[in-house]
Amino acid sequence: MPFTLDTVPEGVRTGDFILRPITAADAELDHAAVMESREYLRGWEQDGGWPTDDFTVDANREDLDGLERRHAEGRAFTYTVMDPAETECLGCVYFMPTDVRSFTTARITPVGEERWEDYEAAVYFWVRKSRLGTATDHALRDTLRSWLAKDWNLRGHLFVTSELFTQQVEAWESGGLRRRFTIEESGKPGRYLAYL
Repeated sequence: MPFTLDTVPEGVRTGDFILRPITAADAELDHAAVMESREYLRGWEQDGGWPTDDFTVDANREDLDGLERRHAEGRAFTYTVMDPAETECLGCVYFMPTDVRSFTTARITPVGEERWEDYEAAVYFWVRKSRLGTATDHALRDTLRSWLAKDWNLRGHLFVTSELFTQQVEAWESGGLRRRFTIEESGKPGRYLAYL
């Protein structure tokens, strides 16, 4: 189901990075970030197979073309994270509606009195491996929190990550976010955790 936003923010710029809608033209820079980070992205995805060691720029371009179309149609929103000169991809941010099939078929357990249906968006992100040591993930986390509060007109949002991606779990919890839900998808080796 498409989001019901009146307007979708074009992006945000900080001194450290730019967030803007991803396009198929970003395939080469995005591919470099994906392949550098493939080992931990497999845990983040929890399917163990993406990206494959032989994942190509052309295959990535096809993926990005699909993400670009979904963004234009308002079904989901994907932003690339680029360095200020736009010569290096630092990661990606994904906004998914909370009623997509992966959620409707999952077992979602609230931590307290939360109700999943009170939230419109699940926000995921990853930062390329070489930038984890520079705390780019923490800076992106803080930028996203501010940007969502200021520029997005969502009926609630959650930040979601895999419990297997312990580095990101720590980033959410050290940033003062509180776990609201656990999400168990059939066939996945671990749970997903939703924070706000």
